[in-house]
Amino acid sequence: MSKIRLHYQWDDHPPLGETLLYGLQWFIITVPIVIIIGRVAAELHGSQAVFQVGYLQKLFFLTGAVSLVQLFWGHRLPVITGPATVLLIGIMASQGEDYHEVYSAIMTGGFLLMLVSITGFFGYLRRLFTPRVVATVLILIAITLTPMMIDLITGSGEDDGFSRFLFALVFVFAMFVANRYLTGIWKATLILWAIISGSALHAWLFPPESAGTPAGFPLAAGFMDSFGFQFSLNPGLVLSFLFCFLALAVNDLGSIQAVGEIVRPDHLEKRITRGIAVSGLGNTLAGLLGVPGPVNFSLTPGVIAATGCASRHTLTPMALGLIVLSFLPRTIAFMSRIPLLITGSTVLYIMCSQIAAGLTVCAGAAEEFKLEHGLVMGFPILLSIIVSFLPEHTVADFPALLKPVLSNGFAAGVFTVLIMEHIIFRSPRTIRPRQ
Repeated sequence: MSKIRLHYQWDDHPPLGETLLYGLQWFIITVPIVIIIGRVAAELHGSQAVFQVGYLQKLFFLTGAVSLVQLFWGHRLPVITGPATVLLIGIMASQGEDYHEVYSAIMTGGFLLMLVSITGFFGYLRRLFTPRVVATVLILIAITLTPMMIDLITGSGEDDGFSRFLFALVFVFAMFVANRYLTGIWKATLILWAIISGSALHAWLFPPESAGTPAGFPLAAGFMDSFGFQFSLNPGLVLSFLFCFLALAVNDLGSIQAVGEIVRPDHLEKRITRGIAVSGLGNTLAGLLGVPGPVNFSLTPGVIAATGCASRHTLTPMALGLIVLSFLPRTIAFMSRIPLLITGSTVLYIMCSQIAAGLTVCAGAAEEFKLEHGLVMGFPILLSIIVSFLPEHTVADFPALLKPVLSNGFAAGVFTVLIMEHIIFRSPRTIRPRQ
C-alpha cells in the first residue's frame, strides 16, 4: 500500500472552496509547462508574435479539452495532461520539411496509437519495453534536445555569449538549490517561480531583448483564423514520428501506473487502455490543429504527495481554466514573454530530471546490471548524440525517404536500443509472456 497520507481519494468530492484552491494549484503547475513547450515549438516554425500567440492558444485549448476527456472518460485519475516533449524532438528533427507534412505525421501517429490501444495490441508492444529500453528512451529524450537547448541559451549571434552561458549555469544551479530546500506546493510550483524571477533578472541584465507587445493583441479572441490544416502524408516523417509515439506510450503507461500505485483504483489495466486511447485521440486532434500532442505527465505523484489530495475532480477547474485562457490572446502574449535564455535554462533543468528518471528505472531493475546491459544502453545514446550533431552537408546526402528517420537522433537511438536489447543481446527473459 502507498505510504502517502491522502486527505481525499481519487473519486472524492472536496468542498467547492477546496476544489477551486486545489484546481488553482494544478493550473499554476500546468501553465508554465504548456508555455515552455509551446514557445519552443512555435519558435521552430516562426518568430512572429501573432503566430506564436495563436499557436499557444490552440495548445492551451487542446490541453484543457483532453484533460477533461481523460478525467471523465479516459483513465479517470488525477493525472496532469500536457504537450509531449518527445514530439518536440520530432518537430525539431523535421526542420526543413513541410509544415503540413509534420503535423499530418503527428495526426497519423496519434490515430495509430489510439487504434493500437483500443484493439489491445499495445499489450504485446509492452513486452518490448524492458527496464533498459525504458531507461534509454528517457535519457534519449534529454540528449536529443541538446542542440535546441544550446541554441536557446547561446542565442543567435549575440556578443554576450559568455555572459549568457554563465547566467544559464547560475540559474540552473539556483533551481537545484531551491529544489533541495523547498517543500510542499512551493516545490511543486518551482518552475513557475523560476520563470518569474529569472525573467525579471534577465530584463535587468540583458535589456535589449524584447518579446513583443501584448497590448497589440485583443483581450478575447478565437484562434480559428490560425487554423489552416492540409493533410499531406510523408512516409519518412510518419516513420520518424512513430518512434516518438513509442516513447509517448511508455510515458503514458508509466505516469498512469505511478498514480495508480498511490490511489489504488479498480480496474487499473482498463484505465491504462482508455488513458492511452484518449492520448491517441488527443494527438490526432493535435495534428489537425498543428500543435504537439498531449501526454500524461509523470510529475503528478510528487504533486499529490505534496498536497495530500488525489481527487480527480480538483483537476476540473484547471482544465476549464486552460480552455478559458485559450480565448485570451493578450493574456497569453503577456505570459509568454519569457526570454529564450530563461526558456532554454528551464528546459535544461527539466531534462536533468528526465535523465534522473531514466537512471532510476535502470537502477530499480530486478536483475544485476552487467557490462552487456551497459552496451545495450551506451551505443544508442552515443549514436543519438552523433546523429543530432551531424553536419548539414552529411544530412543532405541521405536518401529523401529515409532522411526524416536517419537524421533524427531520437528515432535512431530508439531503433538501435530495440535491436541491441531484443536481437543482439537477447536473453530468454528479455521478452516475458504477457501477464
